[in-house]
Amino acid sequence: MSAKKKSSKTVTVEQIYSPARRPADQRATLVGLGLNKLHRTATLEDTPAVRGMIAKVQHLVRVVDEA
Repeated sequence: MSAKKKSSKTVTVEQIYSPARRPADQRATLVGLGLNKLHRTATLEDTPAVRGMIAKVQHLVRVVDEA
């Protein structure tokens, strides 16, 4: 097996809308992203899994920075 290099790319997301009156899976996705209150930001490793989570709640978050 070959060892994969760790991705040094990150993505910073900010929660801009409340998860109130949203399905439980969307609230859980926000918690998985490290967000649970308005205007909180989280810097995460830029992976396909994280991108999928962002896409699932794209109406509740904003991508602030991609490095």
